[in-house]
Amino acid sequence: MSLSLDKLPFRTPAVVTAIDWSRLSDTDARRLRNLGFDEGVAIEALHGAPFGKDPLAIRIGRMTVAMRRAQAQVIMVEQKAA
Repeated sequence: MSLSLDKLPFRTPAVVTAIDWSRLSDTDARRLRNLGFDEGVAIEALHGAPFGKDPLAIRIGRMTVAMRRAQAQVIMVEQKAA
């Protein structure tokens, strides 16, 4: 079952199934592509900021990146089978 990255429970491994690039600014889309975001990539939401939960800390590969919830909402993921 697909869900948006901002709804993925923390510390749950998942795989990116789709990204709605049209909902991102050119700058944000370029940044995410440069960081390796694409369909089929393993991903994990680590935690959110203590107040307001923005930004989110996201692990992609061996890298941890900060991402706004608005960006995470356009990334669809599926949890990996246990």
